[in-house]
Amino acid sequence: MKHIELHAVFYYNRDMGKKNDKTAEKTNVMRLLEQAGIRYEEFTYGPEVGTNGVDVANALGQDVNHVYKTLVTTGKSGTHYVFVIPVADELDLKKAASTVGEKSIEMLKSKELLPLTGYIHGGCSPIGMKKFFGTTVHKTAKEQDYMMFSGGKIGYQVKVSPADLEKMIRLNYADLTV
Repeated sequence: MKHIELHAVFYYNRDMGKKNDKTAEKTNVMRLLEQAGIRYEEFTYGPEVGTNGVDVANALGQDVNHVYKTLVTTGKSGTHYVFVIPVADELDLKKAASTVGEKSIEMLKSKELLPLTGYIHGGCSPIGMKKFFGTTVHKTAKEQDYMMFSGGKIGYQVKVSPADLEKMIRLNYADLTV
């Protein structure tokens, strides 16, 4: 097994005050969570891990069922939608389309992700996109104490409760996976 060096872990709690570790970079997602007074835990990892969500979960010692990926799609109508599903699962495009009332949807092309959302592939977060898109989270998240997803930059993950994510963005829950 390849040795992965984990970097600083930061747990933000508005009662704790400001972050003491000045060396770790704060992403826009983290700033938005702090502005909203949302408790979160930050995890960082090095570039050797890559962007595969299962590899990230394993490198961070996290249960893959609690680690989610953010997928951006385009409906037949041209409307964009965001789906947040467990990293080990695959988005069922028919279920996703039905959930948002579209005849069909397709994954957004990678080159369109940055101009549309402000994020790159592997660093896309449901929080802090350039504009809000209808967001649906896989139903399993609602039953969990916490979920993890990209902190808005490759190498950063944040851990929050689903209830706190609901305070940050409007979202729905549905069965979205194959």
